[in-house]
Amino acid sequence: MSSTPPTDSFDNEWLGYSRGTPEFTRMLVAMFCAGIATFAPLYSPQAVLPSIAADLHRDVASVALIVSSSTLGLALFALPWTYVADRWGKNRAMAAAIIAATVLGLIIPWVPHFGMLLVLRFVQGAALAGLAGVAVAFITEETQPLHAGAATGLYVSGTTIGGLAGRLISGPVAQFSGNWRLAIMAVAVLATAAAISFLLLLPRARRFTPVPAKGAIRTTASRIGRHVRNPGMVSLFLLAFTLMGAFVTVYNYVGFKLELPPYALSEVAISMLFLAYLSGTFTSSIAGRLTARFGRLTTILVSMLVMIAGVVLTTTSPLVVVVLGLIMLTMGFFAAHSAASAWTGLLAGEGKAQGTAMYNLFYYAGSAFIGWVGGFFYIAGGWTLTGWFCVAVVAFGALIAGGVLRREKTARVGQIEGE
Repeated sequence: MSSTPPTDSFDNEWLGYSRGTPEFTRMLVAMFCAGIATFAPLYSPQAVLPSIAADLHRDVASVALIVSSSTLGLALFALPWTYVADRWGKNRAMAAAIIAATVLGLIIPWVPHFGMLLVLRFVQGAALAGLAGVAVAFITEETQPLHAGAATGLYVSGTTIGGLAGRLISGPVAQFSGNWRLAIMAVAVLATAAAISFLLLLPRARRFTPVPAKGAIRTTASRIGRHVRNPGMVSLFLLAFTLMGAFVTVYNYVGFKLELPPYALSEVAISMLFLAYLSGTFTSSIAGRLTARFGRLTTILVSMLVMIAGVVLTTTSPLVVVVLGLIMLTMGFFAAHSAASAWTGLLAGEGKAQGTAMYNLFYYAGSAFIGWVGGFFYIAGGWTLTGWFCVAVVAFGALIAGGVLRREKTARVGQIEGE
C-alpha cells in the first residue's frame, strides 16, 4: 500500500481514479495481484488431493475437507468483513485480511496434524473473505464509473488466473518433489509475492466515509432480512449454492478417477486438466452479451444444461470425451455464474453490498458442503455415481430457482404494464 494514509474523508471534489493516471494503473496491477493472492492458495490443494489422501491415509471425503474448510470460512465471513470494511475502511480491511491469510499460508503446509490443518485452512478462508468480499466494492467506490469495469475485469482475471496457477503449480511440484507439502508451499510463496505487491501498489482511499457504529448493525440486518424475504434473491442464492457445489465436486474427485487404470494419469497431467478454466474465462466475458440477446433466465438455464451435458460426458470412458465434458462443464458454469451474480446486483437495490455478500456466502457454502458430500458418493459408487449426483444438484437448482425466477419476472412485467 502507498505510504499515504490508507483512508481519507470523502472528497466531494474528487470523482475517482481514472484511466491514464499512475494511481489507476497501480490499482489495476494491485487488484490483479489481489485475485492471485486470494485464489491461488484457496484451491491449490485441489490438484494434489490424491497425494494428500495417500500420505495422510484418509478417504476421499475426508481429504476434500481441506478444500471445503477454507471455502466454508470464506462463506461464513463474507458478511462480517463488509461491516469491518464500512467501519475501518476498505484499504485497512483488505490489508489486515491479506496479511493474515499470507502468514497462515506459509504455516499450513507444515502442520502435521490433520485436524489442525483443517482448522487453519478454515481460518485462512475466513481471512481471505476480507479480500474477496471487499475488493470489488473498493473498485466501484474509488474509480470513476466509466473506468471501473476495467479494474473490476482485471481483478476477476486475477481470480481466475490465481485459481488456475495454484492448481497448475501444485500438481507438477508434488510429482517432481514427491511431497505435496512442498507443492502447497510453492503456491504460498507465489501468494506472498502477490500479497506484498498488492500492499505496495494499492492507492489510498479518497471516498471512504466511516459508517457510524450506531445503527449500522440494524441497517445491515434489515437489508439482509429484505433479501431473505425476496423469492427472486433466494432463488439466485440457491443457484449460487448448486452451481458452485456441483462445479467444485467435479474438480475435487475427477482426479481420483483419472489416476486409476486405464488412464493412470500423473499429477502433472491431472493438474493440466484445470486449463479447462480458460474456456470459462471466455464464456464469462461474453455472458453479458448473451443475456442482452436472450435474457438472463434463458442464458442461465441453457448454461446449466451445458453443465449437465458436460458432467454426463465425464462419466464415460474415453479420455478425450472426459476432457471435453470438463470443458463443457466449465463453460456452462462460468456463463451461468456471471449472469446470476449480475442479476443479484440488479435485484438487490440499495442493499447491494449485503446482496453480493449473501450470494458469495451461498456460493462458497455450496463449494464447502456439496464438495464434501460428493466424496461419500465417490466412496459408494466411484466417479459414475458422483457424476450423477452432480447432475442431480444442477438439475435441482435449475428446476426450483428457474421456476421461481420465471414467476418473479412475469410478475414484474405485469406490474410495470399495470403502471
